[in-house]
Amino acid sequence: MSFDHRHFLDTVSESPGIYRMLDDQGETLYVGKARRLKARLASYFRGALNAKTQALVARIGDIQVTVTNSETEALLLEQTLIKELRPPYNILLRDDKSYPFVFVTDRHPFPALEYKRARTRRDDGRYLGPYPSSGAVRESLSLMQKIFRIRNCEDSVFAHRTRPCLQHQIQRCSAPCVDYIDEADYRRDLEHAVQCLEGKSEQVTRELTRDMEAASRDLDFEEAARLRDQIQHLRRLQQRQFVDTAGGDADVFALASRPGALCISVLTVRQGRLLGARHHAPSNGLDLGPEALLGDFVSQFYLGQAREIPQEVITSHRVPDADLIARALAERAGRRVRLADQVRGHRAQWRELARTNAEQQLASQLAGQAQLSHRFEALREALHLEAVPRRLECYDISHSHGEATVASCVVFDANGPRKSDYRRFNIEGVAAGDDYAAMRQALTRRFRRLKEGEGERPDILIVDGGKGQLNMAREVFAELGVEGVMLLGVAKGTTRKAGLETLFVETVERSLDLDGASPALHLIQHIRDESHRFAIAGHRARRDKARRTSTLQEIPGVGPRRRRELLRFFGGLQGVKQASREELARVPGISATLAETIHRALHG
Repeated sequence: MSFDHRHFLDTVSESPGIYRMLDDQGETLYVGKARRLKARLASYFRGALNAKTQALVARIGDIQVTVTNSETEALLLEQTLIKELRPPYNILLRDDKSYPFVFVTDRHPFPALEYKRARTRRDDGRYLGPYPSSGAVRESLSLMQKIFRIRNCEDSVFAHRTRPCLQHQIQRCSAPCVDYIDEADYRRDLEHAVQCLEGKSEQVTRELTRDMEAASRDLDFEEAARLRDQIQHLRRLQQRQFVDTAGGDADVFALASRPGALCISVLTVRQGRLLGARHHAPSNGLDLGPEALLGDFVSQFYLGQAREIPQEVITSHRVPDADLIARALAERAGRRVRLADQVRGHRAQWRELARTNAEQQLASQLAGQAQLSHRFEALREALHLEAVPRRLECYDISHSHGEATVASCVVFDANGPRKSDYRRFNIEGVAAGDDYAAMRQALTRRFRRLKEGEGERPDILIVDGGKGQLNMAREVFAELGVEGVMLLGVAKGTTRKAGLETLFVETVERSLDLDGASPALHLIQHIRDESHRFAIAGHRARRDKARRTSTLQEIPGVGPRRRRELLRFFGGLQGVKQASREELARVPGISATLAETIHRALHG
């Protein structure tokens, strides 16, 4: 069976990460990285590929993705997996002796940053590295030349220049060859570049900040602007690397579940570096809760077979008998093992990354064509329909105490979520918190357009809310004369637990209770949860847009001192706007909560 890339791409994240292309036997063909996974993977299926890439695509049986926090993390993980798996379509390094370095000579008054494939005894200078690939070296050199304008020409070219070259004109070189900069200033820039390559960019940034403030006090605004630009470049360079921290060995377990499907992702971190992720879909015959299921899985993962046990095991949920499991792991490992779910700092980022990967893998799992066909067929049987429904629409309402009310419409067909047909309705002119009136307005707008020939008619319309919302939908259909659409109301049970919903078919007198393991119920729960998510996202966007401010002065909790620290840290308001939540939280006096507030105020 050929790989169905269309269904796969519908569920792929837009986040950065790595992807592994597998053949029909599950062997890795190729490992790649991407700034945006969906866009990169889609490019393989658009045609206009060279012969070798076409051969690779023809052999694809499956694609597995691992989401990361940044493209740099993806690069590090890509290199680790290539070295471990040695895929046939990747460029493979022969051995560590050929790893490249950056070299700085001590013999020249204006040294360049040079690319070196290996150390030699005759070189008189410093080596920085090794780097995982020649591309990583060239990328680092390009960045240092852009920030600090270090020359990249050969010594023979440098000695015979009489006027500045193109590199100076495009602000990539300070032109020491024609004395546009003295030796002391050039050496200072060179030392800053070396410190950045050695991982000391924070120290360089503090020094540049002091120089910028001094230049500003001296009214040398041109120099202050140049230093500000350097600081902003460095801040982007310093984005936190959650897969390459100071250290730590850990396995991170995260569980994601939806009706009828679950996934446990395991991230392996050694010496602070993410080595990869593996995904598991264990059976849950006893219908255990996520905590108990994850606890059983962790126990079997280590104690049921011989595996390396790290210093720390991190879980997305608090598992029962955590102390007992930790003691058993410690006895097996012969040392103390920590089992924790409440973690901070980079460990919390590892946990969130594992959760993201579990959700991503679960979405891909649910989009499988075979499972979707099974669920649609089960729904046909449960509702005693003559034919399998082609199109389902589900509606939900979201607001905060009546503020910024939004109704959502999500659409499923035989291929799963049909996101191009998703719609949101901004509800106006109804009493705050009146969900029935909001539903009436959304359905009236949708089906009035349908009567006018706009849009496609659903086979089944699902409303979340039970009897009241079902009656509201019946009234709208009667007013507009809508026919040929089955109405289905979903009411949560008294405990509001998934699997205990009651369905009302067409009228409140005709109820239907499906077994919690029914694929038909799982399909209804899936579309109901998707409509709920889509409504909440729309409501939050509308609410935040109304509250959004564009200046630091208007953000609650940001007074003159914090405002000054933010501007100093990022070199200006533009740098603050470009910063992520994690980067904002690194500013002295800015907590994680306040960083979230600032980011939301500036970006919505």
